Amino acid sequence: MSGHSKWATTKHKKAAIDAKRAKAFAKYIKGIEVAARMGGPDTAGNPALDLAVSKAKKNSVPVANIDRAVKRGAGLTGEVVDYTEILYEARGPQGTALYIECLTDNKNRAASEVRVAVTRNGGTMADSGSVAFLFERKGVVEVTRTDGLTEDDVLMAVLDAGADEVVEQEDVFEVVSEATDLPAIRAALDEAGLEYNNDDPQFRPSMLVELDAEGARKFLRLVDAVEELDDVQNVYANADIPAEVLAQLDSED
Repeated sequence: MSGHSKWATTKHKKAAIDAKRAKAFAKYIKGIEVAARMGGPDTAGNPALDLAVSKAKKNSVPVANIDRAVKRGAGLTGEVVDYTEILYEARGPQGTALYIECLTDNKNRAASEVRVAVTRNGGTMADSGSVAFLFERKGVVEVTRTDGLTEDDVLMAVLDAGADEVVEQEDVFEVVSEATDLPAIRAALDEAGLEYNNDDPQFRPSMLVELDAEGARKFLRLVDAVEELDDVQNVYANADIPAEVLAQLDSED
């Protein structure tokens, strides 16, 4: 689940601990296959592939898996890789909105599975455009927090590269920019020697909907069900779960 809310980092940490590794690996592998299909297998001449491979390595995807994905995507294995990106819109509890990003080789399967996951877990599918306007396409880079590193330090490193803001989270600093400024942001962070990850374009909500405990419980169940689908790459939402509500839910586990 990606989004700009107080609980995003907490959930990211939880996901890292129970860490849906197979799902995470599949996401990076798809990204490599798509990049190799579009620009060929040579990372030196295909910047998109170079970035996709770098992300996969940074997230511990085995090198053998990466190599196979490059060859498969470039058509060197005789397999045909043809993914389509689709965005689905849905409504969740207490007026929340979900923007669901899929990368699939079977549009009918993806549509059916998303619809079933949403409706069986208390959500409703929304008409095209009824949710999209609540989100903005932004570049987001997560800079690792280290001892002595401050928000001002990060801001000074990326300000001239086009950063809109730096948001302090529990264990990262989020650098937010226009999606087109991401390469410049990455270059500025590299030059400053700052470690970062999750350096992708994202859909960020323009406003948040605060949930109570009942709404948060239903919302998290809904998001978990959608995120588990193989074709789903990202789920963006405008939910804000306050710290006290998160603490209450944690105590129930």
